[in-house]
Amino acid sequence: MPRLNMLNTIKGSLLEGFYPRGWDLKRMDRCCAMGVKKLTTPEKHWHRNFRAQSVPEMAPPMGLEIARVIEQSRKAGRKLAMILPVGPVSMYDIAVARLRDRNIKCDHVTTFNMDEWSDARGNTMPGDQPGGFEHTMGKAFFGPLGRLTVPGNQRNFALKSNLPTYGEKITSLKDDGAMLVTVYGVGRTCHIAFWEPHFAEQFDLTDWKIQTHALGVALHPLTIEQNSLHSFNSRFTLIPCWANTIGPGLFLQSDWCIGGAEGAYPQFKAQWQGMSTCVTLQYGPSPWLPSTFMPTMPGRFYFTKELGGPLLAE
Repeated sequence: MPRLNMLNTIKGSLLEGFYPRGWDLKRMDRCCAMGVKKLTTPEKHWHRNFRAQSVPEMAPPMGLEIARVIEQSRKAGRKLAMILPVGPVSMYDIAVARLRDRNIKCDHVTTFNMDEWSDARGNTMPGDQPGGFEHTMGKAFFGPLGRLTVPGNQRNFALKSNLPTYGEKITSLKDDGAMLVTVYGVGRTCHIAFWEPHFAEQFDLTDWKIQTHALGVALHPLTIEQNSLHSFNSRFTLIPCWANTIGPGLFLQSDWCIGGAEGAYPQFKAQWQGMSTCVTLQYGPSPWLPSTFMPTMPGRFYFTKELGGPLLAE
């Protein structure tokens, strides 16, 4: 009798139809068996300036890389547009410390927060509501920078009225010589921002790649569960079921990308981000797994060693 697993027992189960239709579960499973050496070996689809690196902690290299691009663009007299996630917050602690230590002003930077919780109509949390991304960014990054901070009128949040203007604003900045940098994490569903896999149902690949944003989109149940684990202390009833988000029409324009994954709890020999990390690096580009496009972009991707596998049962 063959060993039992999901692949040979999913038919007729409650999980049949739960995962996005375009996911090749067998292919995803093969990625998880590779191990760190294979995961970090460049594939044909990788950009020549993309590198993936296993690190003891993710926040220090990501935070230092954020500070580096801010400092270098300032020294070059070049404007900088940054698409930013809300976390992990710890990387902003590192970036702030470096920028303050070197007295680097950020008035040449324009930021675009990549997503925000919403209702089905794209209405978002008030900017001062705990759990909201605007509130968290103020506490983690803009506030601690003090006099060096990004000017208020150069901070963009994914509000119903503002998110649709991101594309035009970024194009204008790039036309003026600005560099576009995207900072990202990889979601449980391999989303980037809240651009979820099931959005691939709506577009052919050409149209998918040019979508700049979406308002009030339905989040996959795995995304809700992911956030209940690391942002809401398991209390999933606090989490909205919809979100506003940037799309591939923005992050695929990036001149440089800074990515990371650290979703592990070594003290419990547990994790949630290993499969999505392995798939991101070695599956190959697919709109059903948005993060698989990130290796096609120049940049750095840092992941903690626990996530590199091979991922095996305890």
